[in-house]
Amino acid sequence: MKSIITVSREFGSGGRSIAKEVAKKLGYEYFDVEMIERIAQTSGLDPEVMENAEEFSARKSLFGYAFIGRGTKETSMENYLWNKQRDMILELAEKGNCVIVGRCADYVLRDSENALHVFVHADMDYRAKRIVRLYGETNETPEKRLTDKDKMRKANYEYYTDREWGLAQNYDLTLNSGKLGQERCVDIICGLAMAE
Repeated sequence: MKSIITVSREFGSGGRSIAKEVAKKLGYEYFDVEMIERIAQTSGLDPEVMENAEEFSARKSLFGYAFIGRGTKETSMENYLWNKQRDMILELAEKGNCVIVGRCADYVLRDSENALHVFVHADMDYRAKRIVRLYGETNETPEKRLTDKDKMRKANYEYYTDREWGLAQNYDLTLNSGKLGQERCVDIICGLAMAE
């Protein structure tokens, strides 16, 4: 049985909703943006400042990341947040029975025997329709919104992990939510998590 499930996802694929349902069905704790709130509580920093730092970090291009000094003594807010999130992910893994969305958790826990790493994706048409239904129209096309958000996730993931975001070999399971449906994805993940 896997006591930790990490869920990475393309924007609009329903990965977050799937992760929430998996946590509910298994009786596991669920962590996503709640991690920032916890870090803010323990560090004394303003959660809004930290959330903005995370958003700013995700907006950087791969080119932009070259200039923030990952290996330097000076720590940016983005790097501080990354380090705190990594520490929290490791702490959560020690306790087990949790589902963690994003935050490079699949990479942080890549050597954990108790973790199941999942990547959720879907085709552009499915995701475009879904984000319009959930978040409404904006002055940008749904396709542009999807592409931009995925670029941010990709840049953030690849900067902090030196691995390719969405590459099947980095995960135990990849699921096409557009073809399988969210309910089936939840059942598959839960089934694998509970298998001996």
